[in-house]
Amino acid sequence: MKKLSLLAMVLLCAIGGAAQAETVEEKYQRSCHVCHATGVANAPKLHDVAAWKPHLEKGMDALLKSVKNGFNAMPPGGLCTDCSDDDYKALIEYMASPAE
Repeated sequence: MKKLSLLAMVLLCAIGGAAQAETVEEKYQRSCHVCHATGVANAPKLHDVAAWKPHLEKGMDALLKSVKNGFNAMPPGGLCTDCSDDDYKALIEYMASPAE
């Protein structure tokens, strides 16, 4: 019976964690908006396609390297201490996309 209760608790935690996964917009609000909403230190602004164009032309691998190592005033990893490479790529694509 104890094993069944433990299994149920693990499953509930896993389901609860999946339901709480952040969207890219939520990660942006938590980690990126401080600089990218206003263009602090010349950070390309959210949805400013023209400002993002020269960065995107470097390629995603170069952008990912810049984010992870820091770039100009941006510290290594930006302000997202728990982002994976896929998270960073999704954030870059979101910020560089036209506003809906």
